[in-house]
Amino acid sequence: MKSELIVDVNPQEVAIALTEDDRLMEVNREQRGKDTFAVGNIYYGRVKKIMPALNAAFVDVGHEKEAFLHYLDLGSGFLTTRKYVTKLVSDRRRIPEINKIERQPECTKEGQIADFLKVGDTILVQVTKEPINSKGPRLTAEISITGRNFVLIPFIEKVMVSNKISRESERGRLKQLVQSIKPHGFGVIVRTVAEDKRVAELDNELRLLVKRWEECVRTLQFKEPVSLISQEFGRTIGIIRDIFSPDFENVYINDQSVFEEVKQYVELIAPEMSKVVKLYSGDQPIFDKYDITRQMKTGLGRTVGFKKGGYLIMDRTEALFSIDVNSGSKKLFADQEQNAFHFNMLAADEIVHQLRLRDIGGIIVVDFIDMDNKANQQALYEHMVQLMSRDRAKHNVLPLSKFGLMQITRQRVRPAVEVNVMETCPTCMGKGKIQASLFFTDQVEEQIASMVAQHGRGIRLHLHPYIYAYVSRGIVCLKGKWAIKYGVRVIENQSLGMLETKFFSSNGEQLTLQENLEDKACEKQ
Repeated sequence: MKSELIVDVNPQEVAIALTEDDRLMEVNREQRGKDTFAVGNIYYGRVKKIMPALNAAFVDVGHEKEAFLHYLDLGSGFLTTRKYVTKLVSDRRRIPEINKIERQPECTKEGQIADFLKVGDTILVQVTKEPINSKGPRLTAEISITGRNFVLIPFIEKVMVSNKISRESERGRLKQLVQSIKPHGFGVIVRTVAEDKRVAELDNELRLLVKRWEECVRTLQFKEPVSLISQEFGRTIGIIRDIFSPDFENVYINDQSVFEEVKQYVELIAPEMSKVVKLYSGDQPIFDKYDITRQMKTGLGRTVGFKKGGYLIMDRTEALFSIDVNSGSKKLFADQEQNAFHFNMLAADEIVHQLRLRDIGGIIVVDFIDMDNKANQQALYEHMVQLMSRDRAKHNVLPLSKFGLMQITRQRVRPAVEVNVMETCPTCMGKGKIQASLFFTDQVEEQIASMVAQHGRGIRLHLHPYIYAYVSRGIVCLKGKWAIKYGVRVIENQSLGMLETKFFSSNGEQLTLQENLEDKACEKQ
């Protein structure tokens, strides 16, 4: 299986697309220049409310919504962690050694949060679930530092090995190895990718994780409550850390600084594969070049087609995500039962793809085409379980109910991917009246002249593919005339609306229009 990662870096956000055999499988977006309360971020927060009925507390970590901390998320070593943090912030002249902190009694599962926290207390916490809709982040007080091969957990002494490493000899080797190289006062979870790794590589990563913890501690020592202590790697690095494998053939990035950052990280974890990280410098938008934009617009709408003419209707409600399976007007078999079974099996593949692509979490209810045969129902269930086994997110699949509904739960740690595939009316731009569309290219040329007067020649104009085709037609075309007269390069951009335009400088910086083209094309009622 060929895997590729395409990274589109813009001033406002970084968009990351993962493809497998040229099929878009995951889309991630990360805002730039602001705290997004990403999973893994560590904060020094303050307790705002204690909710005995929920056995939980609400903690201020700087988000507009207070973050949620359940008692079970305090962790067994909470009292030891709190003692260390208290000692750290009370004496800023030195950093206490973690292995010299007296171990406190562990928190039992039957305890009450009111016995450990009160309003006004300061606490070191980490985000486990990003803010979703009207809810704030979800937190844990059991701090961990995640690497490619290990997860480092301060204040515990356990060494745990991933259950996905099945060979007992390898499990024993890894456990013994980690016990011998880990510092006192730290626990370690050995991840699946550590299987068969050399001692030197594992030891080097463990040292780096300990160093990250020490940097976190030094930052905490001089921070006031309600502040960010440590920020998780960017989403791009995080994805590479978790899923990078020999199957990766290319990682395309359109920004020099992000390219260097990713290349440096890949050289650290897999030096032999550093050549797969490539800098994209083409004029065409990177998502258009690698067919990401088209797949997003066709695959992220309310209606999604799949093989043989079937389609899915996907709707989100407050409580759950519903998926309706339809065969359309096409009938492949004379027998209705066989026809329903065939379309349901095809739909299952696309449903699993959509769950991963949109990163849908929570409760998912699938309304399959009705089947009376119990063997067919069981075969569909087993097929769905097999397909979902490839999903990295924690999940659970239940058999079909007597109403033909399948219930799925899937771990949700961040908001689902939403892409607006609808476009504004290309004639009036949503304003009700238009001037003659025949003059649209004249208006574009006026804008070009204005931009050239302001920024000089060499600018780039992005147009919708239909408009691009129009200005490119003929031997003596508008695109050529504009190039000669104004020195402007016209580039098609699939992400734009029909009459939308964007101007960029030669170095890729978006330029602000002096006038709003839409105001010249349309008049308000």
